[in-house]
Amino acid sequence: MVRRTKEEAQETRSQILDAAEHAFYERGVARTTLADIASLAGVTRGAIYWHFSNKSDLLQALLDTLHEPLDDLARASESEDELDPLGCMRKLLIRLYHQVALDPKTRRINEILFHKCEFTDEMCDMRRQRQTHTLECNLRIGLTLRNAVHRGQLPENLDTVRGAVCIHAYIHGLIGQWLLVPDSFQLHQDAERWVDAGLDMLRLSPSLRN
Repeated sequence: MVRRTKEEAQETRSQILDAAEHAFYERGVARTTLADIASLAGVTRGAIYWHFSNKSDLLQALLDTLHEPLDDLARASESEDELDPLGCMRKLLIRLYHQVALDPKTRRINEILFHKCEFTDEMCDMRRQRQTHTLECNLRIGLTLRNAVHRGQLPENLDTVRGAVCIHAYIHGLIGQWLLVPDSFQLHQDAERWVDAGLDMLRLSPSLRN
């Protein structure tokens, strides 16, 4: 009976997340209420509060679902024992571009984050979470770059802190621009070339040297 109750709770949570994803995508985060999500999910507002503290918490749970498929590859590129950290990063980014362009769920959630989420007072927790996430991403990328320098894949005098910020901004900007005007360029067909262009910046830019 306990197992069934846990399974039912998980099913309800999944229903809420699915409803939130579609509501945020159609109406934007600011114009979507928890009552809207409850109605779409076929649950009460109380059921939403059982699983999520507020709308910011709900949106963060949606974003967390995007990280799972790529975590293993990300951890490998950050490991000092990885012999090909830059190759791992390359595979990670190519897969990321493919997922954004070809997987409807990944595309919708990214579009919500990039273009349908306003950091209003109601979403101040989300803003803080995004700030923390951005800084953590820069640190993780920097670790991969240092491993790549150690393996001789990047220049010894690469400024890995500045390089991490640059490659992160490049990835973020490329995805954001494609989501806004997807017909302006090919993201998944040219994924390898887009990734290699970013890695070339790390290898060749004099401005990224210490």
